[in-house]
Amino acid sequence: MVVLIVVVVVACLLLALIPRYIAMRGRTEAPPKREPRPSPLAPTGPAATSTGEAPARIGDRIAKTRERLAGAVRNLRARSTLDGTVWDELEEALLSADVGVGTTTALLDGLRERVTDGTIEGPDDLIDALKAEVEARLAGDRSLATSADGTTVWLFVGVNGVGKTTTIGKLAKREVDAGKRVVLAAGDTFRAAAGEQLGIWAERTGADVVQGQAGGDPSSVVFDAVQRAAARGADLVLADTAGRIHTKSNLMEELRKVRRVADRDPGEVTEVLLVLDATTGQNGLIQARQFTEAVDVTGVVLTKLDGSARGGIVVAIQDDLGIPVKLVGLGEQAEDLIVFDPHEFVDALFDG
Repeated sequence: MVVLIVVVVVACLLLALIPRYIAMRGRTEAPPKREPRPSPLAPTGPAATSTGEAPARIGDRIAKTRERLAGAVRNLRARSTLDGTVWDELEEALLSADVGVGTTTALLDGLRERVTDGTIEGPDDLIDALKAEVEARLAGDRSLATSADGTTVWLFVGVNGVGKTTTIGKLAKREVDAGKRVVLAAGDTFRAAAGEQLGIWAERTGADVVQGQAGGDPSSVVFDAVQRAAARGADLVLADTAGRIHTKSNLMEELRKVRRVADRDPGEVTEVLLVLDATTGQNGLIQARQFTEAVDVTGVVLTKLDGSARGGIVVAIQDDLGIPVKLVGLGEQAEDLIVFDPHEFVDALFDG
């Protein structure tokens, strides 16, 4: 009887231990995968990670601007002759795409003369000539200059909400991927999220970042970033600045100071890039004029071009001010910040 009781007790113990043994063995042989927890400050949604896809193409992303011109182009191609209504339709289409009054008038006046002297003989010739004229007005160097001797500094300026900080992060990724050593300067000390945002981009791209105290002197942050870049042999400083209203003289004077400090040895400001939101249309032209007077803008980064029906502002900016649009943003991915291609842009714009 005693033996039977012992056997039963042992059997019960074994039955109780077997599931625990199996569970322990399973944890040893196949530990569960732990999904990384994103930082609460990290970008979310489509922009959170790089997809590895090919860079965006302008032609695929400017449907809204193209719609402004498509009707006029189709109507023009359907004509057998060039009468007076042609010019009214083209003028309305170009103005609605925000090409601007001055540029539109100059374009159409030149084309009228060529129709009158017989150089342009029909609708197809007129469209081809218009495309050629627009593309000629967009000609220019779109490379981003670097310093031959000092530490290259690219300074980013613009009003609030246009996407300066995100643009810097995307450009940092591009430059790091190209083998450059990059330092990010969080010169927007008035918006706490801007410094945090740049810190996240630095982690994601492998760039270094220099931040200052909230509300501190932005010039000192940029100065420290240049010094660190020089000490560590970095190739490039991308300097953020606080968004500011372009009509406020005291804010623009502060921006002049930031530029002067960034340009001190060993730094050299080779690009001052004005970031504009394409959806603002002609207001972007006013901003470009004011910022150019303050800090000698060398190029424009046009964001949200994919969501705007006012992409003709590209033409107005370069034609009126002689400032080239060097980069365009066509979406949320890092790969969607691309070099502006005038030929592709014009082809897509008049693809009616």
